[in-house]
Parts: sequence; structure tokens; C-alpha cells
Amino acid sequence: MISLKKNSAGKSLLKGIPLILGLTGATLSHAQQHNTSSTYIPPSDTLVQAKLSQWQDIKFGLLMHWGTYSEWGIVESWSICPEDEGWTQRRGPYADSYYDYVHAYENLQTTFNPVKFDPDKWAAAAKEAGMKYVVFTTKHHDGFCMFDTKQTDYKITSPRTPFSSNPRSNIAKEVFDAFRKENFMIGAYFSKPDWHSPDYWWPYFPPKDRNVDYDPKKYPAKWQAFKNYTYNQIEELMTGYGKVDILWLDGGWVRPYKSIDAKVDWQKNIPYDQDIDMPRIAKMARTHQPGLIVVDRTVEGEYENYTTPEQTILSEPVMHPWESCLTMGNSWSYVPHDHYKSAAELVDLLVKIVSRGGNLLLNIGPSPEGDWDDTAYSRLKEIGAWMKANGEGIYNSKPAAPYSNGNVFYTQSKDGKKAYAFYLPGKGVNTYPARVTIDASVAGGKKPKISLLGFKEKLGYKKDGDKWVIEIPAGLQTRLTGQPAIAFLISR
Repeated sequence: MISLKKNSAGKSLLKGIPLILGLTGATLSHAQQHNTSSTYIPPSDTLVQAKLSQWQDIKFGLLMHWGTYSEWGIVESWSICPEDEGWTQRRGPYADSYYDYVHAYENLQTTFNPVKFDPDKWAAAAKEAGMKYVVFTTKHHDGFCMFDTKQTDYKITSPRTPFSSNPRSNIAKEVFDAFRKENFMIGAYFSKPDWHSPDYWWPYFPPKDRNVDYDPKKYPAKWQAFKNYTYNQIEELMTGYGKVDILWLDGGWVRPYKSIDAKVDWQKNIPYDQDIDMPRIAKMARTHQPGLIVVDRTVEGEYENYTTPEQTILSEPVMHPWESCLTMGNSWSYVPHDHYKSAAELVDLLVKIVSRGGNLLLNIGPSPEGDWDDTAYSRLKEIGAWMKANGEGIYNSKPAAPYSNGNVFYTQSKDGKKAYAFYLPGKGVNTYPARVTIDASVAGGKKPKISLLGFKEKLGYKKDGDKWVIEIPAGLQTRLTGQPAIAFLISR
């Protein structure tokens, strides 16, 4: 189990968080993973605490990686990074020359024209699926801005970009407005590194890897210019885009040198102190957006208000706020004919994550035309149908000991008066047994009232030692065939 400890200031420290892979090996070849922080410091701001509590109750959100890279159907940003990693490989007619490739990549700005862009359609589909918050990439590592920044011309609203003439050209604003109308919490993904900025990758030096290509201590004026650039862009997002609930900061190698964890492979090779001055950024952002949740991913401390295991789920319950960000397909960005997980696999992930106290942030990559693959809409519709019947055990819930037994996973209402036992049939299985056994401790001391969410049939159940054995009638078994999961309501 997890060991909760206190530091000298009395703040919670969570050590030894175990992880399990939530995806297949095929997925890992297309999507980079990040570690998750092992120490959590809860925010002291009561407004942030309240918003975190609200966020923890809604459980299920949408992430979208979208940029000019979708035109080539390649990994987001990483192909211009001069590292020899599986996800950074260059392909196509420009692949043999790094500088020719980068020039062609950046020239995608002049052809990017997603004329099918309809954020209201996305918001409606996400709402039908039961999602309740959205995190949208305002800027990824390549520096191309999906919002109308005044800091650079490398943006969706530039005259160099054909979509700039569209009345909905300020894409981030349109996305936020559309989802806000559907009562979603709004999250702005923002990359701290910017590989297009001459103050991060200074053209005087060739880029060597993902990091800044000069020593900020040797060239402090240039690093200060980059810090100001970052600050100004975030302030634009905090002031011109309506109410924002989450600032989701990616690119964890941009961090104070003292925060580097040498036990983590990608951190131990960070060569420089890349302190972006998070206290200044967070203070400004919360001045404009009181209660803003700040997620400085993988940088342990007061600006990582929740942790974000990527392409993984925690194997045991954790009581601090956390979120698994996972891809619906194999890739974060749009890839033609991508392989999408089944609705059953996605429900399986959602139930396991929620039973361990987390949220699921599910990624879909829009196409260069500005729409999702038909399969993504189909998956969301299937999940939504399941959530309509079973969402009671997902939303506003918390973990319930013993958390799981075999194929059964437990949650409970916040007041503790109800518990929920989710039975997951397992990969490739779409039928249900005649009997399901649940732990008696979940039901409390007295004989509980047990029913099946979404169905009116009465169930028989009896005590057997420290278990309750629930009988599922044959006719109901037949009707359950094909359900991604079932949930028993246990009234204590």
C-alpha cells in the first residue's frame, strides 16, 4: 500500500506510487510516456482547493492534441527534435536533411486550413459521452499557436495561415466557448518549451535535443526574454479567453535544476537550469483566474496541483488528486487509420482509474480538415450509453476499500451511504456469470439492498462468510451480453 508521510512543514508527501501500464505495447511505440511525481504538496489557496474538489467529482474529460503536424499525420512536434527516440523519427521526402525537414515542417503553416472545424459538434459528442471537462492544446512544443497570440506570427490567425480568414480562426477561443456553453470545465494545455522561439532554440547554436540550446546562466538576457515571452502568452490566455479552470503545463524538462530527479531517465540528462519562474506565472494567472488549477506536470511542488501519469494508470488507490491522460487511439495526434480502443476497453480504464481515486483525460486528435475520425464519435456514443445507466457510481464518488477483488472494482458516494461494485468481464469477454461475489465490508454491517444500475429486475443475494454472493437471473444475463461493464448499487 501507499505510505503517507509528512514533511517538516506538515505537508503530505506520497511516496512509492506504483504504476501499471494501461496500454498495449503497440501504443507505446507511438506515444511518449512521462513519469508521475512521487511527492504531492496540496495547495494552500482555498479557492484552488474548492476547484480541485469540483474537478475530482467530474471524473471524465477530453484532451485534444491538434496542430499543423496533423497534415502529415505524424507525431505532434517531436519529429523536429534532434533526438534518436522512437517517437522522433523523421519520415518523408525531407527526412534526410534536418534543416530541410524543419523548414518544410514549419511551412505547413501556409497550408493548414481545417475548414470542417466545428467545436460545437465536438462539445455535443463529448457531453453525450459523459465528459465534463476539456483540455485543449493552445501550443505544443513546436511553438505553433492555436490562439491569437500577439507574441509571434507562428500562429493559426497569421495571414500566412489560410484559416486566418475564417470567422472562427481563433481556434482555442472557439473551442473554449463551445465547451463552456455545455458547462464543461475549461483547461488550457500550454507547452513551456517552444522550439520555434529564437529565445529557446537560439539560431546561433544548432539544437542538440529537447532542451534549450544555450546555457541560460551564461546568457541571462536571452533566457529572461524567453521567460517574458512565456509569461505574456499565458497572460493572453488568462485574459482573453473567458473563464479558464485549468492551466495544464507540459514540457517538464523546463524546470529548476534543483527539481531534477536523476533517477528518471529523461530528467537526468537535462543540462541546464531552466527555471521559468512559476511563482510569477501562477500569481499572475490566478489574479486573472481566481482558483485556477495549475498543473506543472512532473515538477513536484506547489504548482503541480494534481499529478498526471501518462499512458499509465495507478495500480493502487491514491488519495491526492490525479489524472491519467490516455489516448483513444495509438497516437496523441491525428494519424490516418489509427487503431482505436474499443468502448469496452475505455470503460474498463475509466472504472479502474475512478476506483483508485483518479480522473480519466481521454485524448482524440482532430484531422487536418478539422474533424474527428468517425470511429471516435462512435466510441463516445457507446461510452455515453453506458454512462447514462452507470454514471451514478462514477461521478461524485470516492474509492471504497478493499477497492477491488478480481474483476470487481468498488466506489462509494461521498456521504458513504451508497457503494458501487463494478464487474469488468475482461478483454474479449462480453458475457456475464450467473453469480458475482462482492466483499461484505463494502456493504457495511447490516444486510444491504443490492440492485443493478440500469435494470429493474430484482436480484437474489446471500451472505457467504465475508462475501455477498449475487445471483443474476438467466434472462438478465442474456440482456447483459455485450455490456462493457455492469454496476451493482449497494445501499448501506
